[in-house]
This record gives sequence, C-alpha cells and structure tokens, in this order.
Amino acid sequence: MDKEDEVDRVEVVYGCKYKYHSEQKTAVMKEKYKDNLFKYYEIELELEDVRLSYVFKIWRNQKTYYFSEDGLTSAYDFKLSYYNSFQLPYINKNDIHEVVEWMRGAVFYEIFIDRFHQGLIHKDTDYINLEWGGIPNPKSFTGGDIPGITQKLDYLKELGVNGIYLTPVFESISNHKYDISNYKKIDRHFGTNEDLYKLVNEAHQRGMKIVLDAVFNHCSDLLPQFQDVLEKGRESAYFDWFMIDGDRIDTQNINYEVFGYSEYMPKLNTNNTEVQEFLVDIALFWIKEYDIDGWRLDVSDEVSHQFWRRLREAVKKVKPACVIIGENWHDANAFLQGDQYDSIMNYAFTKACLDYYAFQTVNAQGFAEKLNHLLMRNSGQVNAMMLNLLDSHDTDRFFTSVNKNKDRLLSAIAVMCVYVGAPCIYYGTELYLEGGYDPDNRRCFDWDESRWDLPFMQKIKNLLSLKQKPELQKGEICISYDENLCYIIRTFENSEITLILNQSGKTVPIRPTGTILAQNKLLECSLLTDGFVVYEN
Repeated sequence: MDKEDEVDRVEVVYGCKYKYHSEQKTAVMKEKYKDNLFKYYEIELELEDVRLSYVFKIWRNQKTYYFSEDGLTSAYDFKLSYYNSFQLPYINKNDIHEVVEWMRGAVFYEIFIDRFHQGLIHKDTDYINLEWGGIPNPKSFTGGDIPGITQKLDYLKELGVNGIYLTPVFESISNHKYDISNYKKIDRHFGTNEDLYKLVNEAHQRGMKIVLDAVFNHCSDLLPQFQDVLEKGRESAYFDWFMIDGDRIDTQNINYEVFGYSEYMPKLNTNNTEVQEFLVDIALFWIKEYDIDGWRLDVSDEVSHQFWRRLREAVKKVKPACVIIGENWHDANAFLQGDQYDSIMNYAFTKACLDYYAFQTVNAQGFAEKLNHLLMRNSGQVNAMMLNLLDSHDTDRFFTSVNKNKDRLLSAIAVMCVYVGAPCIYYGTELYLEGGYDPDNRRCFDWDESRWDLPFMQKIKNLLSLKQKPELQKGEICISYDENLCYIIRTFENSEITLILNQSGKTVPIRPTGTILAQNKLLECSLLTDGFVVYEN
C-alpha cells in the first residue's frame, strides 16, 4: 500500500478454495518493510490444506475495505469468491523453491585467477608479459593459477571465507577466459584438471565450497564446432549451433550473433536442443567428476529460459545442494521462480551501496528504502541465497569509488554481512586494492605482508565472522532510519543483532546496548561520520 496511507490494521482472510465461500480464517499482518513508494505487510501461514484462497481486509477509522482481484472495495461477497479471490490453487512440492542450506552461512571470495597467486613455479611462463604488481592492460598475463589458490586456502579460511567463486578456468587464449575453446579442459595457464580436483578436495576438507563460472551464452571462435561451420558453412552439422545471417560466416562483417561486439566470441544458440545437450553435459561433468558446489551463469539474462529450466533440472537431480547463481544486473524475477536460478549476483545491492557511500545521492532514509525495496523484489528463499557484492571483475573497485576511504569501505562490508544473503568479497578488498574499470580492477594481489594494514584486515575478519551467527543466517530483518542514522536489525528466536550506520557528515550520540560485536569510529557514546557499530542483545 502507499507508504503515506494510515490504516489501523491489515488482515488476510484465507481458507481452502473449495470451502472459502462459507469458511474463512483471519490473521493480522505485520508492517515489515517500507521503500520510497510503498509499505509492505507480511505474515507466514501454516496450512493444513494447500489449496489456498485469500483476500485482504483493511481497517481504517472504524471502516473496513477489501482488496481482491476486483481491486479495493468497501464490501466483499464471499459467496462469489471463486470469481475474484486471490488463489494458490495447489502448492505442489516440486514448485517450492528450496534454499540451498549452506548458502545461509556462505561468505564468498571472488578470484580473478591470473592476478591472485602463482603456485606453479616451474611451469612454462612464456605467456607471462607483465611483472607481478604491474598495472594491467586487456592483454596482460601475470601468472596466477589454480595451485596458487590451493596454497592460500588456509589464508582465506582465516579471513572468514567459506565459498570461492572463480572466474572461468577452461581452455582459452585470453587472460579472462570468457572465450572458451574446450569446456572440459583446465587452461594450461592455470594448471591441469588434476589441479582443480585437488583444489576442490582441499577446499572441502576445510569446509569451503567452490563455484565455477559457466560461460554458456557464447564461446570462443576457436571452439571446434564454430571452426567446422567456418569451414563448411551451411553444410556443417553445427550450423544451427550459432545464429548466422546467410549461408556462410563472414568474420569481416560479422554476420553472426556475438557477445557484445566481440567477433571472437560467437553467441551459442541455446534454443537448439543439441547445444542444450552439449552444455548440460559440461555442467554435469564438473559436478560428477570434480564435485564442484555451484555454477555462476555468465550473461545469464541473454540465454533462453527453457535452457535454464533444463539445466536446473539436470543439475539438481545430480546434486541438489549445487547452487545456481545468475549474472543478471537488473530485476531477475522471471528467472527466480524456483525453476531456473537459485539467485543472482546482486548488483542492485551494489548500486544502493554506491549511492549511499560513494555518490552520496541518498541519505539514511533513501538507503533504507532502497534496501527494503530489494528485499521485496523476490521471495525469502531467493533473498537468502543472493550473492551480495560491492564490486567485481566487471566494476570499478569499491575502494576507488569511495575515494580510498577505508572507513566507508568497512561500513559497506558491515552492511553486506548483516543484510540477507551471502556476502561476496572481491579478492584484495582486505588489502584495500584499488582500480578503475576493467582491466584496472584486475590488479595483482600483493602478498608482501609488510605492506598490509593488519588492523584494517582484522576488522574485516571480525565482520565476516558475524555471518556464522544464527541471527544473520535465519533471522528476520527490519531496516529503518532517523534523521542521521540507518538501522538494520536481525532477529532470531530471542536474540537480536543491530547495525547502526552513520553517513550524515556529523558526529551522532548513540547508546548501543548489549555486547558490541564490531565497530569502527565509535567513540564512547558517539558514532563519528563514516562509522558503524554492530551489537547483540
């Protein structure tokens, strides 16, 4: 309802659709969220009969109103409810979107592999053309690899990470590997298939998960199937694997669909059943043979819904706990009904944090309203599995966006850890690694510990550790504000965790109660600007 509307209470009147005309139950709903336009009311019902009909009853100034499929009316005839009540005709078990339980406590770390750590000292390094730590260009290779990640698993676990998202690992001529020519072979720059197997096994021994990047929208022009079409034209058995205007491929005029405007990355025709079988086989291969824990779907909103449904069914049959995370930068509701993805990379969350901390286009109220609005886009199951991030290999570094302000970076990480969903740290954030847009955002990790800000890193560790608290995994959330401060409260059973944020530009007196779990710029009973405090009651 409109956020300016004042009502006494809102009720849901519900019952079995076959008896609803004569028998109804009533439950009072709670006002849970408020964004810049609406108030949102919620209630959780336990049903004995899953054939549900319902309408809403609104009380205001001793008058009642009803909201049904007919809209807002002053009266409602339950005898005719089969025409205009809201319905969930039958809640089928297969239609329920189940939460991948380990995602509730997941803390992710995204690694752009070429820039993290080189573990293979004696490998062929002829391809390396940039000294470690140099400023990269689009063609730079610095030598990071999969054994380098395996060697640093203990470092990541100590940081508080229990999930690793790797950018593409398969055979490719680029440093980013988004142009794949062999989907079942680890690229030689990164190691071997056995190296990935060891990484997954070592991660699992430490209670950590591995999520790989599924580049199923497009491939490399060196993919054998594309090369066959390049040679034979329409006579190729793979001609319909791609979308070509004409009988032959014209690489000069690019008469075939590609990713972006990159002629070397032809788009796969995921409407084609043979392409679907090819890609599903790849997804299952790495789950069955290497026991990976999830797929991040590259450019997922450009791929057919029908294919994602087929992929999900196949993946969940083999490994139900395998998470499927789409790369959709915008509202992805159509993909998040439980039949395609589990969640998405939450770039709308990224933008809300940028608006509050970097661009400063919203105040505490605006930030609270944005965060509430995002929760209302999707179901609770989806929200619990969202990959919440401040930056990635496709954005400017958040630290650079906030003008290298460590306090604002820490405050934003606090939000990411207390908000609903899985926080995702982009590699090097704990070292406040800077960088502008691609490829500057893909600088090398600095392993010289003498240059680390250990107190800053410790504060990040403290924040990431909070995710293991039940309140931040299963607790309800309430986001509010006053003139200067934004409040995020998570409640579970009889316990409560509160985060207070101050981006007002002034020092604000506060009185946190209970045990302080994490803080920055809290001075006795005053919270300085750019500061935060997390406490538990």
